[in-house]
This record gives sequence, C-alpha cells and structure tokens, in this order.
Amino acid sequence: MKIRGLLLLATTLLATGAGAQEADYRVATVITSDVLDAAMAAAPADAVSDEPVRHVESAEGRLGIGVVHRPALEAGGPVRGIQHHQQSEVYRVMAGAGVLVTSRALSSPEALEEDGYAVTHLTGPSSVGIIDQPDQVRRIATGDVVIIPAGLAHGFSEISSPITYMVVRVDPQRLVALK
Repeated sequence: MKIRGLLLLATTLLATGAGAQEADYRVATVITSDVLDAAMAAAPADAVSDEPVRHVESAEGRLGIGVVHRPALEAGGPVRGIQHHQQSEVYRVMAGAGVLVTSRALSSPEALEEDGYAVTHLTGPSSVGIIDQPDQVRRIATGDVVIIPAGLAHGFSEISSPITYMVVRVDPQRLVALK
C-alpha cells in the first residue's frame, strides 16, 4: 500500500505541473503493487537486474518507474558506482538491506555507451567507476526511501540481504525512451 501511495503521489506531482507547452500531461498513471511485485519476482536471484516498468510524459520531462534487484555482496571490495549526469532517482526499498555509498566523484570514470540500452532505456547519460572517497555511507533496508540527485555517484559497499527497490527516475530532458 505504501508503494502504491508513493507512485500515485510522484505521478500526480509531476503530471500536474503547470505550463505544459505542447500537450496536457495531467493524466494520472497507476502502477499496481501486483505489477511491482511481479517485476520483483521475475528478477534473477543471483544477478543485477534493472527492469523498466513504465515511463510517461509530464510537463517537466519524463518520469520512469522501474524495479532494480541486486544480489548479496560481501563487504571489503572496491565500491563500484554509477553517476547519472542528468537524471535524478528516488528509491523505495521493497526487500533486503545493504550499505549505500555516495560521492560527488568517481575515480577513473568511464562513460556508458550513449546508444546502449542502459542510457537509452534506463538512466540517460551516465558514467561508472570506483567510489574511493565517499561523502556518505548509509545502511538502507526494506521500507526506506532514498533520493539520489543527478550527478551524485552511488553504489553499494555491502548487500547483506539481496536488495530490491522500486526506482522513480526523473528525466527532464526526455533522453530515455517511453515504455
């Protein structure tokens, strides 16, 4: 029920913005908890997956909903992170727990292929690399909500229990394909 309320709130806030230039985007989109639960159940248990559920137009850009799953990860290795240059994200942890690490910078960043699936269907222009100077280290678990502003590198230093989270992606430049 909390997930459904968060989705409805996010969709309503972005879809009812004033000043739409070309079209009226004031149409609510409801994604039921059954759809999110099915995406969570379909995720492979032993691999990272990022499944877009729906992207819609709004007056401010595109708004996407997806479900991300990450398997358990032992602490102690380098923290691989990703940095989305133009897209902010909001997570709601559906299951599991881990230690989220954020930083303003990545070491040795490598840009994702601009015409690759991740850039065109999920995150927009992004880079991957190592987070070796964290600004924040925080344990997150089922029920938590996390806001990741565009430009903030993020990754996990440990995942004690496989973690699955719904992600709301705000794409103001309409760089990601609609679904």
